[in-house]
Amino acid sequence: MIKNLSKGFAIIGINPQTFVHAFKGLIPFLKDHSKIKKQLKGNQEFKIKRIIPILADRYDESGNAKGHYFFQDLFVAQKIFRNNPIKHVDIASRVDGFVAHVAVFREIEVFDIRPLELDISNVNFTQVDFSGLLPNKFMDYTDSISCLHAIEHFGLGRYGDSIDINGHIKGLENIYTILKKNGTFYFSTPIVKEQRIEFNAHRVFSLK
Repeated sequence: MIKNLSKGFAIIGINPQTFVHAFKGLIPFLKDHSKIKKQLKGNQEFKIKRIIPILADRYDESGNAKGHYFFQDLFVAQKIFRNNPIKHVDIASRVDGFVAHVAVFREIEVFDIRPLELDISNVNFTQVDFSGLLPNKFMDYTDSISCLHAIEHFGLGRYGDSIDINGHIKGLENIYTILKKNGTFYFSTPIVKEQRIEFNAHRVFSLK
């Protein structure tokens, strides 16, 4: 019941754990504020000009280095570093995870249905719907391609794409089209025993 309530609150942007930690951190914050004010008396180098309470960080771990997204992004980026393809293209993987890892050591071309306004060194971005019809210029386009935890979203409307029950199949066909013969495809997606759609979050696939 608690897990279901947490998921329900998360949908509207409320994180119960963060709320509890923030409430717990209120008293230490007030004590620390009193201490630093006393230490700053007579100190002209710094003055407190604004109060921005950060109440929950003291109860978090040192960085968010857990979960399958973190490990898949690191694992595949290391693979690409070792394999050193001529061109690497990514389809809709995390820009703040996998794409950033790869951009450290080489250029990466990113395709996504949503725009990317940032100008990021080593990241070349093209806005394109990979569950739709691709221009001919993308045929046999690259010798290396990745699509990490993205194909399960195609055709469900979550990211502004058209509703298409076969969106994931069309996406895979387009990936096959742009990948050169003997090229490498790095792929991840949710796998469970009972295949289903959890609308409009994602599909989960059976291994079959």
